Amino acid sequence: MLAFAAHPDDAELSCSGTLLLHKQKGWTTGIVDLTRGELGSRGSVEQRFEEARKASEILQLDIRENLGLADGFFENNPENKLKLITAIRQYQPDIVLCPALKDRHPDHSRAAELVKDACFLSGLSKIETIVDGKALSAWRPKKVFNYVQDQYMEPDFIIDISNQFEDKMKSVKAYSTQFYSDTEDGPQTYISSENYLNQVTYRNVMMGKKIGVAYGEGFICKHSQLGLKDLSCMILPEFV
Repeated sequence: MLAFAAHPDDAELSCSGTLLLHKQKGWTTGIVDLTRGELGSRGSVEQRFEEARKASEILQLDIRENLGLADGFFENNPENKLKLITAIRQYQPDIVLCPALKDRHPDHSRAAELVKDACFLSGLSKIETIVDGKALSAWRPKKVFNYVQDQYMEPDFIIDISNQFEDKMKSVKAYSTQFYSDTEDGPQTYISSENYLNQVTYRNVMMGKKIGVAYGEGFICKHSQLGLKDLSCMILPEFV
């Protein structure tokens, strides 16, 4: 399972509980950040890299890479598609998690389209990608799901992260320059207030309530339907 994020901390906020859950089930998990978050009002690129390292340890990630696209200005163009195709072929994920289809930050929806296109194109063998002199084989993920970010969107399915929520929030708080902290100074931003972290909790509580558990993370399955072999893996809240 590989999550793409427009900025370091996006995946932690939106799908880190799901990543940790699957890691604990024996999956290989990772995050590929598209940008370094260099336009963020608080903290430096170097601090964000260190914070991402700490968050990766908390989440027990096998993979963390930053593609270094231009924060705020990256485009869905051939050059950037090839960078994502290369990452997809290197790590060969079965499941890709990617940014919201629509959100407050324009990078998020633009990243969603870029990831969607790259996941499809990565399966075309005539597109060449070479790393260290070795050609990478074509690879197309089986499923691509969009996680819900700041702007609420009704999810198509929700993952129970009740047992992972505490560590999810630890990974979020690893970004001490970005979120509320008693020790960090800097300009106040939309996400640096103490109330913002409460909102993250409330969102996960709301998602959990929809399926009858303590905490959940929601996802959108826009481009294909989910198929189940049976219903044994489903959480079935009490019928009301």
